This record gives sequence, structure tokens and C-alpha cells, in this order.
Amino acid sequence: MSKRWIPNMLTVFNLFAGIMAILLAFMEDWFVAAGLILCAALFDSLDGRIARRLNVASEFGKQLDSLADLVSFGMAPSIIAYLLNFTNVGWSGYLLAALFPICGALRLARFNTVSFVGHYLGLPITAAGPILAGTALVGGNFPFELNALVLVTLSALMVSTIKLPKI
Repeated sequence: MSKRWIPNMLTVFNLFAGIMAILLAFMEDWFVAAGLILCAALFDSLDGRIARRLNVASEFGKQLDSLADLVSFGMAPSIIAYLLNFTNVGWSGYLLAALFPICGALRLARFNTVSFVGHYLGLPITAAGPILAGTALVGGNFPFELNALVLVTLSALMVSTIKLPKI
């Protein structure tokens, strides 16, 4: 059996954690949903590293990783933020919930098509998603404007041209 499946399975675990986070958010199990986003981050940190170490990195793996990241770090945190903080504000809430994963998709597309040595261009979705999920958990006591500011700022940082060091 090929060792190529190992990093792709880690990426599938990332995707599974993101899907489960979404489902648990709809069941209002906020802390477990946010915890699953952190689990997705763990799997995401391992898949590429293991693919490079095993010398099995592939275009398929890169695309699968981006799709998983969009679910786990774009859609899941956005749904958590929407359900916790934006359900009572009508279209503003819908637009905010859509903005974050759209900016995340743009960030992922740029990452997949442009190479930057030694730095990232814009905030990676893999950082923005867990931050949004975490702030959404504590944001229930904050005014709408503050929660919206966090989401819009993270969205803008993802599509910005700010250079950030690779960790």
C-alpha cells in the first residue's frame, strides 16, 4: 500500500472535524464545535509536513487541503459566529457570515497560485478561522459592532497584502 494516502487521510480528518464543527454549531454545542476547529488545525499542521517528509506531496493533496481548509477554517467559524452573534441583525448578519469564507477562499486561491518565500501575503485562513471561532464564543456579551469589527478585520487581513512571517 502506498504511503501517499497518509497525508491525505490527515487532510480528510481536518475536513471531517470542520463538518462536525458545523453540525455541532447547529446543535448549539459551541465549545465542542470550536474545539473541533482546533483539532482541524492540528491535522492541517501535520498533513503538509508529513507529505514533504515522505516525499509524497502532490497537486491533488494541495487542492484537497485547500477545500478542507475552506470548510474547517472558513465555513465552520463563520457559521459559529453567525449563530452566536449575528442571527438577530437580518441581512447584516447574512452578509457578515458570507464575507469571511469568501475572503478565505480568495486567500486560499492566492496561496495556491502565487509563491512567496519566507513570508505569507495576508493572514492565512488557518489562523483567521480559529481566531474567529474563539472570539465568537466570548463575543455573546459584546455589542454587535464589536463582533462585526472582529469578523471584518480578520476577513480584510486574509485578502490584504500585509507580509507575515511563515511559522
